[in-house]
Amino acid sequence: MPLKSRTTTILLALVLVAAQGFSIGRNQLPAVSEDVVFVGAGDIAKCDLLGGARATAALLDGIEGTIFTLGDHAYESGTNSEFRQCYGPTWGRHKARTRPTPGNHDYLTDRGRPYFDYFGANAGSPKLGYYSFDLGAWHIISLNSSVPEGVSAQAKWLRADLAAHPVDCVLAYWHEPVYSSGPHTPEKTMRELWSILYKAGADVVLNGHDHIYERFAPQDDRGKPDAAGIRQFIVGTGGGGVYRIGRIAANSEVRDNSTYGVLKLTLSPGRYAWEFVPMPGSPFRDAGTGVCSAPGKPLQ
Repeated sequence: MPLKSRTTTILLALVLVAAQGFSIGRNQLPAVSEDVVFVGAGDIAKCDLLGGARATAALLDGIEGTIFTLGDHAYESGTNSEFRQCYGPTWGRHKARTRPTPGNHDYLTDRGRPYFDYFGANAGSPKLGYYSFDLGAWHIISLNSSVPEGVSAQAKWLRADLAAHPVDCVLAYWHEPVYSSGPHTPEKTMRELWSILYKAGADVVLNGHDHIYERFAPQDDRGKPDAAGIRQFIVGTGGGGVYRIGRIAANSEVRDNSTYGVLKLTLSPGRYAWEFVPMPGSPFRDAGTGVCSAPGKPLQ
């Protein structure tokens, strides 16, 4: 075969492979190699206690990447004026790179209308309050624990979303935790969503609500240790006060209520690293690494 014809044939073959990229198997998809940063906290701007939100916003000034928030952005009731006067001057300067999730205090005013108005498209549809996006090699899912009457619809959406994004690494985040050593009662209405995530092979869950920092060992959907399970972090340390730590929950590995701070996650293909970044002068630190579990069975 002449050299020119052979070259043309090779180029056509490459074009056909590229064109079929969305129909080949999961393990054959083009690899995403870059590391990305996902950083944030929840329970943030309390209008009569703004020192904490100012301090954690200053931490974010020095950390590049996408910011997550874990609910309860502006105390006490998530009003327009509280978002404008308390959240806005602190974490608000990072709004363009923030992907939020709503908290129960955000829903106290007009079912979260000021929250959705403030964050706009970055908060997803006001009718739902949950959405997903891709970040590097990871699929990220923001869920809504503040509308328990919508869990069934949310569960249906979650199954479909996971089926449509069959990647190796999945992180989900919402406000009220299923497991915690803090004073709040565990959020039972979100157990169904935790189970869906676990069966799909999700890797990390982030929550707020309890104003503490806590890290759990990987566990299954019954709260039992499982090396291939979900590792949960509670990061209610954005600045809105701190809570006492009560009875230590099963599988809790590290917990602290001595400082505000943010959790910095470095998400890589097949793995992740975490670092809790506290306020300057705090002796508390927590850091480590983990690997993504194999994707679960297809969801029905």
